[in-house]
Amino acid sequence: MVFEATPVALPAALIDEKTQYNLFDAIYGCPNGVIRMSNEMAGLVETSTNLAIVKSENGEIIIRCLLRSSVDSAKTDLEQMMESIFELAGATCVFDGQYPGWKPNPASPILKTMQDIYKNKYGNIPEIKAIHAGLECGLLGGVYPNWDMISFGPTIRFPHSPDEKVNIATVQKFWDYLVETLQNIPKR
Repeated sequence: MVFEATPVALPAALIDEKTQYNLFDAIYGCPNGVIRMSNEMAGLVETSTNLAIVKSENGEIIIRCLLRSSVDSAKTDLEQMMESIFELAGATCVFDGQYPGWKPNPASPILKTMQDIYKNKYGNIPEIKAIHAGLECGLLGGVYPNWDMISFGPTIRFPHSPDEKVNIATVQKFWDYLVETLQNIPKR
């Protein structure tokens, strides 16, 4: 290893020492990663957060985290935990850009109907999975809490990345499956 020291001019403004230590302590104490696993579905993350961005600009230090949970009360608890940590450091917290959680319902009537349709149409039972992600079902379920919903679609690889791809052969299959499902929606 080679270290080289070069004199530089001091920046116009520095973060004072007390703020530096408060910032380091708050970031160190900030929850990050999986917070809780689901009790209902083995191996499924229920609540998580990621400490995504820490930046200083225009005299402010901005910290951005993404909080997710399929259980809204668990997400609220995580917000309160994080707020406690950062307020102890003298920071103000703002929670925005949120979307409601959505708990999968293994006893869903539409899920049962779709399993039957899939088996009749394709000869086997579809693979049913729950994932830890923000889905439109959470937004819709927040407005229409009595809706029976599932999320499904064609096969997508590497979502939300520059390498995102859809398996073209699965698009027509998905469409045919959707049309038949709409023709057989269970009555409540």
